[in-house]
Amino acid sequence: MCASDVYLVTEEGSSRRVMEMVGILRPEGNEIYLKNVLGEERRVKARIREVRLVDHCIVLEPVIGLGGTQ
Repeated sequence: MCASDVYLVTEEGSSRRVMEMVGILRPEGNEIYLKNVLGEERRVKARIREVRLVDHCIVLEPVIGLGGTQ
C-alpha cells in the first residue's frame, strides 16, 4: 500500500499529524484536499512544504493569513 501520513508544521516549528494513511492529496486553491484509505476526507488551508516518498510522509505549512486548518 502506498499511503502516507500528513503533518502540518506549526508557527513554532513543531509539527502535528493531520491525517494518517492518506491516499489522495489534491491542491485546491489555498487548500489541500486529503482523503485516506478509510474514506475520511479533510481540507487544510496549507501548501505542500515537502514530500518524503521513502518515509511515506507529506509535510504541509499553513498559508499565512488564512488561519491554518479547518
